[in-house]
Amino acid sequence: MRFDVDYISFFVIQVDGEDGTPGKRSKHYVTMDGDDYASCELSGFLDGEFAKTAKRKAEHHAKADQVPTKIGRFAVEPGYDLDSNPNYNLFARLRAAETLEHFKGHADELVTTYMDASAIRGGAMFIVRARLSQYSDEPFLFVFKCDFEQKIARITDERSLLNKVEMAINAKNMKSIMYPYMPEPGMTELWELKIHQSSHARYFEDFLKYVEYEKSVPELMNEQVFGFVQQYVEEVFEDQPEAKERELEAMELWACSEQRELQEKWDQTQVMEATSVMVEQKPDLEMKLKLGHMSVRALLADFGDRLHIAKLGDRYVVVLEGDLQFDRGISPVELLAPEPLESLMERLKRKAAEEEREGIYA
Repeated sequence: MRFDVDYISFFVIQVDGEDGTPGKRSKHYVTMDGDDYASCELSGFLDGEFAKTAKRKAEHHAKADQVPTKIGRFAVEPGYDLDSNPNYNLFARLRAAETLEHFKGHADELVTTYMDASAIRGGAMFIVRARLSQYSDEPFLFVFKCDFEQKIARITDERSLLNKVEMAINAKNMKSIMYPYMPEPGMTELWELKIHQSSHARYFEDFLKYVEYEKSVPELMNEQVFGFVQQYVEEVFEDQPEAKERELEAMELWACSEQRELQEKWDQTQVMEATSVMVEQKPDLEMKLKLGHMSVRALLADFGDRLHIAKLGDRYVVVLEGDLQFDRGISPVELLAPEPLESLMERLKRKAAEEEREGIYA
């Protein structure tokens, strides 16, 4: 996947004393056309980043709350077109620039807008227009940001040995924007773009104020489960307004807590009905739980089919069924001839009874 560069603008951003003075500043270094770019050192630094950025996978509904790569969509009021969105218009001007000077001017506008974002770090910013010529002549816009890496020393020659570089950049943690979003080679979505940044950083989301992102899968699951909970509470406490309010408050606290315990409120049938609705919408929904120091990772669809939860005294028992495989590292457990499930359950019951008699049942 080779992108051919039309124009590239290179800026350096300095913030809060990186050069001895306070505040935030940007400086334009150079704007080049494709021919000049091909013969300069920047091409060796950036060439591989175009394909890497284009191939980087992203999902509309991320599987985790914080992911480095997201798909954003330009937000517009109902009934309005894309050109009512300021972020889109800025990108559109860069894509349509007919001269080097026009591209430089619009690139400077983009960097100036970026400088208003909160918590930005100093570094280098590249604004590039390029084409994937093997598929079409439609231009793509890339924005790359490399933060400064301070106090780097590099080996030079046998006389000086070390050359200290106060401010350096590398592509290791490069942040990027690609517009338009390309779900498959040759396909483009003009309403969407793709951003990549460290999961704890929100520079591009702050900069692109008029771009929206779909909710993550955990967020959607939480909303749907709490919808089921509200419906359940409404039905059970229909004639008890005070009890209903207390129950809803308790369930809101439960839903917001990081570590949650089994609530023991619904029977197996109610849980299966709720999970079946969610699994029908998204079959690959994951479920994670901890049993003491042990972790279990499964699909939500496995509950009641391949994964079962039961209670033995005051403890919980999780039963998993399926083909068994071990990871690397041989252990004696791999030599086991398993006992029948009935025998295991009897043994667990005897163990629980003994611990209860001895007063050590946790």
